[in-house]
Amino acid sequence: MIDNSNSTQETHSYSEAEMYRRSLKGRADAKRTFAEVVADKLTIAFGSMVFLVVNVIWFAVWIVINVGLIPGVEPFDPFPFGFLTMVVSLEAIALAIIVLISQNRAAKIADLREEVDLHIDMLAEAELTKLLQLVTRLAEQQGINLSDDSELQEMLEPSDTEQLQQALEDDISNS
Repeated sequence: MIDNSNSTQETHSYSEAEMYRRSLKGRADAKRTFAEVVADKLTIAFGSMVFLVVNVIWFAVWIVINVGLIPGVEPFDPFPFGFLTMVVSLEAIALAIIVLISQNRAAKIADLREEVDLHIDMLAEAELTKLLQLVTRLAEQQGINLSDDSELQEMLEPSDTEQLQQALEDDISNS
């Protein structure tokens, strides 16, 4: 008979981790300001094919009307379409700001996830070091000599996270 309790535990742990990651976004979404909610919804709408098609049709109609292709319709913004240029510029400014608001919020969520991942990685490293120490003790109790394995001896020492952090900070400040 095969014991599946281990694989069930791994699946359960993975789903818990995934739920935690989702809850980070859910909590961040719940803390959004009104402006951020509006910016997110507008970003979704403006990033759609429908918005592109509406813009293409709008500009095509504008140009057709203002080059005088429709008899009986007086052009209101003749070539070189100064008013259209201003409208397009204002639209671009507004779209850029809206997208930046959404991106800033997404970056905050990503930073939070990275911080959580770092803490989980540090905990996992400490747990793996402890596990290696326990396995080494068991092996020694069985009469297996591991003292010649320099790589294992190095792994048995806890990682110096302060040194790693300082090295990363030095790399960042030197680039």
